[in-house]
Amino acid sequence: MVSSQLRTNNVSDPRIVAAMEAVARERFVPAERATLAYVDVPIPLSGGRALNAPLVTARLITESGVGAGEKVLLIGAATGYAAALLAQLGAKVTALEVDDSLVAAARAALGKASGITLVTGPLEAGWRKGAPYDVILIDGAVEAVPAAIAAQLAVDGRLLTGLVDNGVTRLALGRKAGQGVGLVPFADLETVRLPGFSTPSGFSF
Repeated sequence: MVSSQLRTNNVSDPRIVAAMEAVARERFVPAERATLAYVDVPIPLSGGRALNAPLVTARLITESGVGAGEKVLLIGAATGYAAALLAQLGAKVTALEVDDSLVAAARAALGKASGITLVTGPLEAGWRKGAPYDVILIDGAVEAVPAAIAAQLAVDGRLLTGLVDNGVTRLALGRKAGQGVGLVPFADLETVRLPGFSTPSGFSF
Protein backbone atom coordinates (compact mmCIF):
# COMPACT_ATOMS: atom_id res chain seq x y z
CA MET A 1 0.00 0.00 0.00
CA VAL A 2 2.73 2.46 0.98
CA SER A 3 4.94 1.92 -2.07
CA SER A 4 2.26 1.42 -4.74
CA GLN A 5 -0.51 3.78 -3.57
CA LEU A 6 0.85 6.44 -1.24
CA ARG A 7 4.34 7.39 -2.40
CA THR A 8 3.12 7.58 -6.00
CA ASN A 9 0.31 9.97 -5.02
CA ASN A 10 1.94 12.79 -3.05
CA VAL A 11 2.03 11.00 0.31
CA SER A 12 5.73 11.00 1.12
CA ASP A 13 5.83 12.61 4.58
CA PRO A 14 7.84 10.05 6.60
CA ARG A 15 5.61 10.60 9.65
CA ILE A 16 2.47 9.71 7.70
CA VAL A 17 4.11 6.75 6.03
CA ALA A 18 5.36 5.44 9.38
CA ALA A 19 1.91 5.85 10.95
CA MET A 20 0.26 3.93 8.13
CA GLU A 21 2.82 1.18 8.42
CA ALA A 22 2.27 0.99 12.19
CA VAL A 23 -1.55 0.88 12.18
CA ALA A 24 -2.94 -2.48 11.02
CA ARG A 25 -5.79 -1.46 8.74
CA GLU A 26 -7.36 -4.93 8.76
CA ARG A 27 -8.42 -4.33 12.37
CA PHE A 28 -10.77 -1.60 11.15
CA VAL A 29 -12.62 -3.47 8.41
CA PRO A 30 -15.31 -6.16 8.73
CA ALA A 31 -13.76 -9.64 9.01
CA GLU A 32 -15.42 -10.78 5.80
CA ARG A 33 -13.71 -7.94 3.91
CA ALA A 34 -10.25 -8.25 5.47
CA THR A 35 -8.72 -9.16 2.10
CA LEU A 36 -9.68 -5.66 0.87
CA ALA A 37 -8.03 -3.84 3.77
CA TYR A 38 -5.07 -2.56 1.73
CA VAL A 39 -6.80 -2.20 -1.62
CA ASP A 40 -7.38 1.43 -2.62
CA VAL A 41 -11.18 1.25 -2.71
CA PRO A 42 -13.91 2.27 -0.22
CA ILE A 43 -14.90 -0.65 2.03
CA PRO A 44 -18.62 -1.10 2.81
CA LEU A 45 -19.57 -0.98 6.49
CA SER A 46 -22.90 -1.25 8.29
CA GLY A 47 -25.83 1.14 7.79
CA GLY A 48 -24.93 2.07 4.24
CA ARG A 49 -21.65 3.66 5.32
CA ALA A 50 -18.18 2.93 3.97
CA LEU A 51 -14.56 3.34 5.02
CA ASN A 52 -12.61 5.68 2.78
CA ALA A 53 -9.88 4.27 0.58
CA PRO A 54 -6.43 4.53 2.25
CA LEU A 55 -5.22 7.18 -0.20
CA VAL A 56 -8.11 9.54 0.61
CA THR A 57 -7.47 9.41 4.35
CA ALA A 58 -3.72 9.69 3.81
CA ARG A 59 -4.07 12.78 1.61
CA LEU A 60 -6.41 14.49 4.08
CA ILE A 61 -4.04 13.86 6.99
CA THR A 62 -0.98 14.85 4.98
CA GLU A 63 -2.49 18.17 3.89
CA SER A 64 -3.62 18.90 7.46
CA GLY A 65 -0.01 19.15 8.62
CA VAL A 66 -1.14 17.90 12.02
CA GLY A 67 1.53 17.95 14.70
CA ALA A 68 2.03 16.30 18.06
CA GLY A 69 -0.16 17.80 20.77
CA GLU A 70 -2.62 19.47 18.41
CA LYS A 71 -6.35 19.10 19.06
CA VAL A 72 -8.15 17.40 16.21
CA LEU A 73 -11.86 16.89 15.65
CA LEU A 74 -12.41 13.92 13.37
CA ILE A 75 -15.92 13.93 11.88
CA GLY A 76 -17.10 10.61 10.49
CA ALA A 77 -14.88 8.38 12.63
CA ALA A 78 -16.43 5.18 11.20
CA THR A 79 -14.47 2.23 12.60
CA GLY A 80 -11.64 4.38 13.95
CA TYR A 81 -8.91 3.99 11.34
CA ALA A 82 -8.27 7.70 10.76
CA ALA A 83 -8.42 8.32 14.52
CA ALA A 84 -5.72 5.69 15.05
CA LEU A 85 -3.48 7.32 12.43
CA LEU A 86 -3.93 10.79 13.94
CA ALA A 87 -3.17 9.47 17.43
CA GLN A 88 -0.07 7.74 16.05
CA LEU A 89 1.08 11.20 14.96
CA GLY A 90 0.66 12.47 18.52
CA ALA A 91 -2.59 14.40 18.04
CA LYS A 92 -5.27 14.65 20.73
CA VAL A 93 -8.25 13.29 18.83
CA THR A 94 -11.97 13.74 19.42
CA ALA A 95 -13.54 11.20 17.07
CA LEU A 96 -17.22 11.88 16.28
CA GLU A 97 -19.57 9.25 14.88
CA VAL A 98 -23.38 9.12 14.65
CA ASP A 99 -23.83 5.39 14.00
CA ASP A 100 -23.87 3.38 17.25
CA SER A 101 -22.75 0.16 15.54
CA LEU A 102 -19.73 1.93 14.05
CA VAL A 103 -18.87 3.43 17.45
CA ALA A 104 -18.92 -0.09 18.91
CA ALA A 105 -16.68 -1.33 16.09
CA ALA A 106 -14.29 1.58 16.64
CA ARG A 107 -14.06 0.87 20.37
CA ALA A 108 -13.24 -2.77 19.65
CA ALA A 109 -10.65 -1.91 16.99
CA LEU A 110 -8.95 0.87 18.96
CA GLY A 111 -8.80 -1.02 22.25
CA LYS A 112 -6.87 1.02 24.79
CA ALA A 113 -5.28 3.38 22.29
CA SER A 114 -4.32 6.62 23.99
CA GLY A 115 -5.07 10.11 22.76
CA ILE A 116 -8.51 9.30 21.34
CA THR A 117 -11.91 10.24 22.74
CA LEU A 118 -14.84 8.64 20.92
CA VAL A 119 -18.08 10.66 21.02
CA THR A 120 -21.52 10.09 19.53
CA GLY A 121 -23.75 12.70 17.92
CA PRO A 122 -24.92 14.24 14.63
CA LEU A 123 -21.94 14.65 12.33
CA GLU A 124 -23.16 17.98 10.94
CA ALA A 125 -23.18 19.53 14.44
CA GLY A 126 -19.51 18.82 15.17
CA TRP A 127 -18.53 18.59 18.84
CA ARG A 128 -18.67 22.03 20.43
CA LYS A 129 -17.72 20.75 23.88
CA GLY A 130 -14.08 20.30 22.88
CA ALA A 131 -13.68 23.42 20.73
CA PRO A 132 -11.66 25.20 19.55
CA TYR A 133 -9.73 22.66 17.50
CA ASP A 134 -6.44 23.16 15.68
CA VAL A 135 -7.62 20.79 12.94
CA ILE A 136 -11.07 19.61 11.89
CA LEU A 137 -10.93 16.63 9.54
CA ILE A 138 -14.15 15.48 7.89
CA ASP A 139 -13.29 11.99 6.65
CA GLY A 140 -15.82 11.92 3.85
CA ALA A 141 -17.53 14.08 1.25
CA VAL A 142 -20.19 16.68 2.09
CA GLU A 143 -22.14 19.20 0.05
CA ALA A 144 -21.13 22.02 2.38
CA VAL A 145 -19.46 22.61 5.74
CA PRO A 146 -22.03 23.96 8.23
CA ALA A 147 -21.25 27.23 9.97
CA ALA A 148 -21.54 25.39 13.30
CA ILE A 149 -18.51 23.29 12.41
CA ALA A 150 -16.47 26.23 11.08
CA ALA A 151 -17.15 28.02 14.37
CA GLN A 152 -15.41 25.20 16.26
CA LEU A 153 -12.11 25.77 14.47
CA ALA A 154 -9.38 27.82 16.14
CA VAL A 155 -8.18 31.00 14.46
CA ASP A 156 -5.82 29.97 11.64
CA GLY A 157 -6.86 26.35 12.23
CA ARG A 158 -7.10 23.96 9.28
CA LEU A 159 -10.20 22.23 7.98
CA LEU A 160 -9.99 19.26 5.62
CA THR A 161 -12.91 17.61 3.87
CA GLY A 162 -14.22 16.06 0.72
CA LEU A 163 -16.60 18.28 -1.24
CA VAL A 164 -19.37 17.11 -3.55
CA ASP A 165 -19.21 19.31 -6.64
CA ASN A 166 -21.59 18.53 -9.53
CA GLY A 167 -21.42 14.83 -8.78
CA VAL A 168 -17.62 14.80 -8.42
CA THR A 169 -15.87 14.55 -5.05
CA ARG A 170 -12.83 16.72 -4.41
CA LEU A 171 -10.58 16.91 -1.36
CA ALA A 172 -10.26 20.45 -0.03
CA LEU A 173 -8.30 22.43 2.56
CA GLY A 174 -9.21 25.68 4.27
CA ARG A 175 -8.02 27.92 7.11
CA LYS A 176 -10.10 29.84 9.61
CA ALA A 177 -10.22 33.55 8.88
CA GLY A 178 -12.78 35.62 10.76
CA GLN A 179 -15.92 33.51 11.13
CA GLY A 180 -15.56 31.49 7.93
CA VAL A 181 -13.36 28.95 6.23
CA GLY A 182 -12.47 29.33 2.57
CA LEU A 183 -11.94 25.89 1.06
CA VAL A 184 -9.58 25.22 -1.85
CA PRO A 185 -9.72 21.83 -3.63
CA PHE A 186 -6.38 20.02 -3.97
CA ALA A 187 -7.26 16.57 -5.36
CA ASP A 188 -10.07 14.87 -7.26
CA LEU A 189 -10.54 11.51 -5.53
CA GLU A 190 -13.49 9.19 -5.00
CA THR A 191 -14.60 9.91 -1.43
CA VAL A 192 -17.38 8.27 0.57
CA ARG A 193 -20.29 10.59 1.27
CA LEU A 194 -21.32 11.28 4.85
CA PRO A 195 -24.95 11.40 6.02
CA GLY A 196 -26.57 14.49 7.51
CA PHE A 197 -24.92 17.14 5.37
CA SER A 198 -26.78 19.21 2.79
CA THR A 199 -26.60 22.80 1.63
CA PRO A 200 -28.56 24.80 4.23
CA SER A 201 -28.53 28.53 4.75
CA GLY A 202 -25.52 29.78 6.67
CA PHE A 203 -22.90 27.36 5.41
CA SER A 204 -19.17 27.81 4.83
CA PHE A 205 -17.91 26.89 1.35
